[in-house]
Amino acid sequence: MQFSDKRNLTRWVIIISSFLIASLILWNTYIFFQIFKDEERNKMELWATAQKSIMNANENTDIDLPLFILSNNQSIPLILTDKNGAILNQANIEENIVKDSLKLKEFLLKIKNQNAPIRVQLSDKEYQLLYYGDSPMLNQLKYYPVALLLVAFLFGGVVYNFYRATKMATQNKLWAGMAKETAHQIGTPLSSLIGWLELLKMEAIDPTTIEEIEKDITRLQTITDRFSKIGSEPLLEVKDIVDETKRSFEYLQSRSSKQVKFDFKAPEKNILVNINPTLHSWTIENLVKNAIDAMKGKGELSIEIVEGEKLVYITIIDTGSGIPKNKFKKIFEPGYTSKKRGWGLGLSLTKRIVNDYHKGKIRVVHSEIGKGTTMQMSFKKATV
Repeated sequence: MQFSDKRNLTRWVIIISSFLIASLILWNTYIFFQIFKDEERNKMELWATAQKSIMNANENTDIDLPLFILSNNQSIPLILTDKNGAILNQANIEENIVKDSLKLKEFLLKIKNQNAPIRVQLSDKEYQLLYYGDSPMLNQLKYYPVALLLVAFLFGGVVYNFYRATKMATQNKLWAGMAKETAHQIGTPLSSLIGWLELLKMEAIDPTTIEEIEKDITRLQTITDRFSKIGSEPLLEVKDIVDETKRSFEYLQSRSSKQVKFDFKAPEKNILVNINPTLHSWTIENLVKNAIDAMKGKGELSIEIVEGEKLVYITIIDTGSGIPKNKFKKIFEPGYTSKKRGWGLGLSLTKRIVNDYHKGKIRVVHSEIGKGTTMQMSFKKATV
């Protein structure tokens, strides 16, 4: 518990520290932006003063310094207008805009929104207005906080995914450990049951009863075998998927409600696939039981196997309650369940068996609320 608390504390320290660093950088960027903006305002006020000096100059006035100030602006776009708004001069504006009067007016409207104009007072009644935009450097600085925020979000996403993946890996190890321990615990009484069964066979017991007990013991052995394989790479064998699927289907059919109408369709030939028979039967069992639960023990359930050129498809169709479209992927997540009781592990395990162990795919093909669901698995055919 202490280790877990320390790890959680470390995680929050990293996240909060990252947030504070990003906030400080954003704040400093904002301050720099305001400083550069004020400096450009000062440059434009100086430019306006130089413009006023030249406009009011006579033959005895030294205009070298004002001319130097006017020519020194090489980056800040500006437009000089008279008091009526007529454009008198412009600088640092793209040539294609200057040549097009309509584009020039649009550009003027644009820079009017960027900065307040500077009044160039020539006399008591005469004045000009200097409009200026942000320099290219200032424009680049505008987008810097946005880029920084994106980096911060990406960093946060990476941290979140890292800890989420770590948590899921820990959970997977826990479930695998629990499954193996369960298999181990079942194994001891199961061995005793097999011994007692052999003793019963020596007694005058109804053979039918013995046969049914034998079936249930075999079933327990299968379940133990399934749980023991969780968390380890299973051994795949080249098997006829039609026969393996049909065997599991028939077993479930014989032990399900008579109000469920079962149907099985498959090609009359062998279709070889690399599978683990024990885990494949678990997959079929999970899907069939889910379908029966969705139908509340009454309806129609069919399995259809179709052979493609490179793949073989197993489709399970039921007439149950259906799944909302926005839950098509969520139903395969660990812990998700629509039942009042249950841990939501069945479809999660099914997906893991199909995708990770058998290198196949499973998906919800179609579902309609109140009418039923169609699910499909696909596997690569074995090359013999």
